[in-house]
Amino acid sequence: MFTIFLLSSCQQNEIVEQEKKVKEGLTYSFQHPETGQSYHIIHVYKLYENFEKRIKEDVNMSESQVFEEEVINPIYEACYQDAEYFTETVKAPENREEVNNIIQTMDVKAINSAIEESLIKSSNYIPSNQKTNICIYPTEATKSTTLMFTEGAGKISVLYNELFNEETLKAGIAHEYHHSVWTEMYFNNSHSHTVLDNLILEGKAVIFEKLVYPDISLTTINYNFNKDDWNQIEPDLFQEDPYRAAEIISGGNGLPYNYGYNVGYQMMRSYLDLHPDLTPQEWTALGAREIYEEGKYNEHYQ
Repeated sequence: MFTIFLLSSCQQNEIVEQEKKVKEGLTYSFQHPETGQSYHIIHVYKLYENFEKRIKEDVNMSESQVFEEEVINPIYEACYQDAEYFTETVKAPENREEVNNIIQTMDVKAINSAIEESLIKSSNYIPSNQKTNICIYPTEATKSTTLMFTEGAGKISVLYNELFNEETLKAGIAHEYHHSVWTEMYFNNSHSHTVLDNLILEGKAVIFEKLVYPDISLTTINYNFNKDDWNQIEPDLFQEDPYRAAEIISGGNGLPYNYGYNVGYQMMRSYLDLHPDLTPQEWTALGAREIYEEGKYNEHYQ
């Protein structure tokens, strides 16, 4: 009995050691040179070769199941576990040939350099008390493709496609880093979020993105205050409706593309123009209603 237990224990230790080696091969780690804040870039796409190989070997398994075992499971803890907004993992690619072509174009050194620069610069404005993980997945590009999103505090997913460049990475990471630190410091799962809360959250991230990288135009801002567009959303601002918030942010259904990013940015800009001495840490802490009302945003439409 002891011998069986010993063998089982040894096998388990070998599995743990193998998983550790896999993770180390995927990860580029560094620290802030002054604060010691830690960051990890997880190159998830390096597991896709295992995924391709396993599909050919286990023909009776579904691609989604193989993807789960070969790609998602090894990085689940780093990329998803305990993330406040996590709903589902990245799925197996539908067009494996396109994804493989994207992988071939990915310059790991340049990607690491761009993300490292962005995280260090972003942290200079708002430091974090926890490590930040950036998980990179190759993804087919479509008109509705999301470039990046924050899974939760310290967990950011990058859906890398053929349209990416170093500027996209830098500005996008700055945007998502703000979501990450806001979540770390102020997210309350017991609090219901209004449409206004969501607009201001995106507005803060766009303001921060353009503060860190003023010369990069990732999120395009339209400075027109269109009263017809505003009248479509103003009655919904204090509704606790995540679907309506998402619809406004993305645009469509009568609203301009990415309308919510524009409005959120304009609300923040209106407030900061009246309170120019606030630091990023100070305005990040402010509530949405305070920003909206004290920024006198409504006056733009009168």
